[in-house]
Amino acid sequence: MTDKQYQPKPDDRSDNVEKLQDMVQDTIQNIEKAHETMEFSSGQEKEQIIAKNKRREEAIEGFRSEIKDEYHNQND
Repeated sequence: MTDKQYQPKPDDRSDNVEKLQDMVQDTIQNIEKAHETMEFSSGQEKEQIIAKNKRREEAIEGFRSEIKDEYHNQND
């Protein structure tokens, strides 16, 4: 039995902007699907969808802020 020293993977941020942009697109698609679902929902379900979409929109703002930060870090 050998003892191997495991090294953590280096922090590769080269594709963070692309990953964050994908996350924005996925979240936008989820919002659109939720809007479609809302047409067939009522009462509490509709309120839950509205609340979830609000959180999704806040997440998108955060993603976009991170995209700007990552872009500036990569191009400085």
